[in-house]
Amino acid sequence: MFGPHETNLADGRAFSPALVEYYRRRAGVGIIVTENASVHRSDWPYERAPLASECGPGWQAVVDACRPNGTLVLAGLTHTGSQGSPAYSREALWGPSHVADVASRELPMAMEPEHIRAAVDGFAAAARVAAAADVDGVELDAGSSSLIRQFLSGLTNLREDEYGTDRMLFVRNVVTAVRAELGPDRILALRLSCDEGAPWAGITPAIGADIAREMAPELDLLTVVRGGAMAMSTYRPDFHTEPGFNLDLCRSVSGSVDGMVPVVLQGSIVDTAMAEAALSEGVADIIEMTRALIADPDLVSKSRAGASPRPCILCNQTCLVRDPRNPTVACIGRAGDDPEPDGAGTVLVVGGGPAGLEAARVLALRGRTVTLYERKPVLGGLFSLTSTGEALTAWLAAECVHLGVDIATGVEIGPSDLEAGKDVVLATGSVPSPRSFEVATGVHYLDSGAVLDGAVLGEGPVVVWDPVGGPVAVALAERFAKAGRDVSVVTVDQTIGRHLSLSGDLAPANVRLQRAGIQRHLLSKILRVGDGGAELEDVHTGQRRMIECAVVVDCSHRSADDSLHGPRRMTIGDCFAPRSAAEAIRDGYDAGVYKATGSVR
Repeated sequence: MFGPHETNLADGRAFSPALVEYYRRRAGVGIIVTENASVHRSDWPYERAPLASECGPGWQAVVDACRPNGTLVLAGLTHTGSQGSPAYSREALWGPSHVADVASRELPMAMEPEHIRAAVDGFAAAARVAAAADVDGVELDAGSSSLIRQFLSGLTNLREDEYGTDRMLFVRNVVTAVRAELGPDRILALRLSCDEGAPWAGITPAIGADIAREMAPELDLLTVVRGGAMAMSTYRPDFHTEPGFNLDLCRSVSGSVDGMVPVVLQGSIVDTAMAEAALSEGVADIIEMTRALIADPDLVSKSRAGASPRPCILCNQTCLVRDPRNPTVACIGRAGDDPEPDGAGTVLVVGGGPAGLEAARVLALRGRTVTLYERKPVLGGLFSLTSTGEALTAWLAAECVHLGVDIATGVEIGPSDLEAGKDVVLATGSVPSPRSFEVATGVHYLDSGAVLDGAVLGEGPVVVWDPVGGPVAVALAERFAKAGRDVSVVTVDQTIGRHLSLSGDLAPANVRLQRAGIQRHLLSKILRVGDGGAELEDVHTGQRRMIECAVVVDCSHRSADDSLHGPRRMTIGDCFAPRSAAEAIRDGYDAGVYKATGSVR
């Protein structure tokens, strides 16, 4: 199953041709559940959130694009209730009770009976539009960000009327109304959070299993998920949570429903071996592999052919798009569709990190003869040394070998080795930037790249300097603490790793740092490091203080390695501008296309 997720590909609140194409590329998977559409105008959770009343033509287009490949299309239907946003509707949020959302701190209105009727009617009207579009069915959202779940939960439903004394009344009414519109021949599915991660009042696994068992006779499909207002990051967490984290929860729910309804397992299932094991063990009847299919739309056909799909590394870097900048859904390792061969030619790629490997791969796909040189003994660059990067760079390297790229490692290329007039792609990476603070003799200073490359730290307390707010400083601090070191992190920001909010790891990362005993020095910068430790300055007050420090690891931005720049030499990745692995791979893909077509950056 390809599950519902935000894409930011809508045109206003309707499906765009780009969104239809997004689903068409994944046709061949068993079931596609489209991006959740709001069933009532009171719900506008993000700017490009689809609205069911405007989705009929789009749903029909998705059906026309995917059904010929044997794919069932279910329309995702939701109301996000108190977890929505008033920014676009400019109206009060709807909720079962006056309980503020944990993330936004927004206080919703407590829904009156007429609002409840309007919400139920909204689900029914949305199902009517979906049925008219000839979808195979609908999936109702009772997951981590849904009004239905809010009615089911003691955290958010404090009502004293019939909808509070019987917290399942709302979902039963919605299911009854939707079934009346769908009839008996279309699929009625429910995505149900069976563990809110808040056992003091929320839905626990035992309560979730009871809800599933009671609803099962009315459903045709049940997807088991976890998460809620108190634990949003547990729905689609990053690599810090083990793949298959919902196996036990889903096994419990499957036992509870006892065959009354097919059960779908969701939860970081990113390889077919784990999916097959879950099926064979009776954990579920269907496996959702949403992020794996974002990473490689051809996962199904490749798996059938015995080929290796592009791996999902569970980084959440570009596939979670609830962001005011409205980025469209993407994958860090997938910059575009693979090109077809279109001619011959010879290209030299210098650098075997993610940018260089992707450039070599795409150039080889286009029919070019490619030679790749890497000065280190192994491929992958610094990215391959991170906990997430190894699998992706290994796949890129294996694809290059399969495509016949001539790879030479441990070879240093200098300016004299590059012949004039030859097509060259430079992907030589980055070098440390000048230090922004004084370091006394005797203090062990390292830049983050050196640490990732295997440099050994000196003895004594470690201070990690992070003016960037990215994942590197957090990962290194955790690594040092795990090794038993005394670790402090210094940042100019109000929290550690502020950019991790985009991947859903901001709060979990800070919890991990605290539990590891790592000291966090916020709103501070390092002035100098000497024998007495590191001197910090508060960025607002200018107040100075000393902390213990014998080793300082600098996680500042790095600088482009421009030592080989020259005419007819395309620069990509960090040697063009040090950024993330996503931009490096995008550069590599573009270089493969541009060099193959004779274009210039």
